[in-house]
Amino acid sequence: MKAIIIILTKALSFVGRLIGKGTSLPGKIALKLCPTILSQLTLPKNVIAVTGSNGKTSTVEMIAYILTASGKNVVYNKEGSNQIEGVATLLICNSNLRGKVRGDAVILESDERYARHTFKYIKPTCFAVTNLYRDQLTRNAHPYRIYDILQDAVDLVPDATLLLNADDPIVRGFGKGRDNALYFGMEQNAYSTTEQDGIYNDCYYCPNCKGELKYNFFHYAHLGDYACENCGYTRPERAYTVDTADLEEGAITVNGNKISLAFASRYNVYNLCAAFAAASIAGADGQSIAAAMSDFVMKNGRIVTFKAGDNQGLLITSKHENSTSYNQSLEYVCNRKNPCDLYIIVDAISRKYYTAETSWLWDIAFEKIAKSNVKRVTLCGSYANDLAVRFSVMDLGDAEVVVQPDLDQMAKQMSEMQGMELYVITCFSDKDKLFSRVDVQTPVAK
Repeated sequence: MKAIIIILTKALSFVGRLIGKGTSLPGKIALKLCPTILSQLTLPKNVIAVTGSNGKTSTVEMIAYILTASGKNVVYNKEGSNQIEGVATLLICNSNLRGKVRGDAVILESDERYARHTFKYIKPTCFAVTNLYRDQLTRNAHPYRIYDILQDAVDLVPDATLLLNADDPIVRGFGKGRDNALYFGMEQNAYSTTEQDGIYNDCYYCPNCKGELKYNFFHYAHLGDYACENCGYTRPERAYTVDTADLEEGAITVNGNKISLAFASRYNVYNLCAAFAAASIAGADGQSIAAAMSDFVMKNGRIVTFKAGDNQGLLITSKHENSTSYNQSLEYVCNRKNPCDLYIIVDAISRKYYTAETSWLWDIAFEKIAKSNVKRVTLCGSYANDLAVRFSVMDLGDAEVVVQPDLDQMAKQMSEMQGMELYVITCFSDKDKLFSRVDVQTPVAK
């Protein structure tokens, strides 16, 4: 029976690739035929799972690249299909007829809400949690709800090494009572602040006792150096640390190993540190990791260069219904030294479910634009007027605000602009609408 399911899944996946679909359906059918098929597979020595509100796909890609560069045969979900059906498709299609997964390591991006289902059958040797932010509230509610759901997954893998973001006080909680928890984080640097830079704080109160949480400094959002004076809940010692960060130079050091950055943002630095840690746990040495990661460019479409007419542009893919993701993209654009033209596209809220809920736009710190070299902001797509209402309550100084719902006219404006750098911020659900109207180039960020 197992061999038949494996053959059927491979066939369905092959047909799916031919028609541009099929990352989840073959696995869904396999699980329908045999709900325990995943537990019948033989996995390699290293099985790394990565979850969190932001950074899963990028972190997984980095880990895969590092381990591949070190000579390992790596199996990972490149397409980002991260629920149990997608995981089933991935592993079955990379198995022989006896159910042995071909590869030295498996790296799984895992949806925060579905890890508890996947881990009933697959036991990772390392489980990394990048962060927990306010994300897609229409289906996820508050980060503490996701924490409770993820705790179920953590409880299913008592033997796994937990790799946790020490600077996130919510994520840090998964390590309570676990001797096999390791932490990664970032030391205070020139970009740290004594005041929180977002519009809200998801962790104002101690996750342990609900007393007020005090911060020595913030990196961004609720990530930083924190302590509760009431119960002693504090940022733990880190096994993997970003010792120094110079985003202007485009370089960091992790555990003393210097890494040059293709895309210099604090958000990307955290993903890189998590990847460094996971690869280290899997056996890669620090110098080899640093060599592999220096000037590494994502292939997952998160950062893409393009041309509109004769103008060069850069797309930074953010996540709708996730203000922290947008804030980090805005920070990158607003820190440009040259005058620039910014386009924000919100044409569909989600690829997976219908919602017209746009309250999350009010959580994004668009006010950053006022003190930057952004000279014009063009609000685009079906929700351009929702964006316009948000912008109407801000003083952006000399920056011009243009409302352009029509994406064809948006592309025409891009191609006719002169004299300024061009940036676009949008979501996975909308980026192809940009790509169909411009000349997409190699995904490179400078």
